[in-house]
Amino acid sequence: MGVEGGMKCIKFLVFFFNLIFWLCGLALVVVGILVQVRFHKSLTIHDVSASAAPIVIIGIGAVIFVIAFFGCCGAWKENHCMVTTFAIFLFMIIVVEIAAVIVGYVYRDKLSAVVQDSLTDMISHYKNGTNELRKGLDQLQEDLKCCGVNSSSDWSDFTSDGNSVPDSCCVTRSLGCGVGTMTNAGVVHQKGCHDALEALLKKNIMWVIVAALVIAGLQILGIVFSCLLMKGIRSGYEVM
Repeated sequence: MGVEGGMKCIKFLVFFFNLIFWLCGLALVVVGILVQVRFHKSLTIHDVSASAAPIVIIGIGAVIFVIAFFGCCGAWKENHCMVTTFAIFLFMIIVVEIAAVIVGYVYRDKLSAVVQDSLTDMISHYKNGTNELRKGLDQLQEDLKCCGVNSSSDWSDFTSDGNSVPDSCCVTRSLGCGVGTMTNAGVVHQKGCHDALEALLKKNIMWVIVAALVIAGLQILGIVFSCLLMKGIRSGYEVM
């Protein structure tokens, strides 16, 4: 009787963990999308590895929805094959999540160079680039209250006078406020966007890493409970 009660408890625990996995999958998709959007709204990225971790996290979140189905059905029907499939898929996802965490952590060290190159590229193409690029860079400078890559002087080639910046650099934005005011600290933000943007992106990457590690921990528990349920099913115990 004690064994039957214990197996029944494990069965409901597998159900409970599948509900958590479904929510975790949703959380991973949301966090991954937010970080991906933040990257591409803030920067023109040419390094594909820069957005590898968020894309992997989004993919993992989507796959978790399917895997949760195997766990729920396998536990409800006491189907050894489905519970085994659930446990195997879960293990594979943990491996991918760990790989994504490693990529994200390693990428943090490359972030400074990527931000530097991307901002420099966006500034050089600002005048002749797309409207979307200009809007993106303007929004970035307004939101972070910064100007240029390292300082407002990065806009020296913006106009022929060499002393003007886009209006988005202004402390209080108005039409033409950046004309001839590059070095005027009362009118134009003097600090560049590099450090502020790097800090913001590092924070976002950290959220992805933390989310992946927490969910991986829960998934390990899910594998343990699934293995116990598999053992009970295989041994022929009645868990209903």
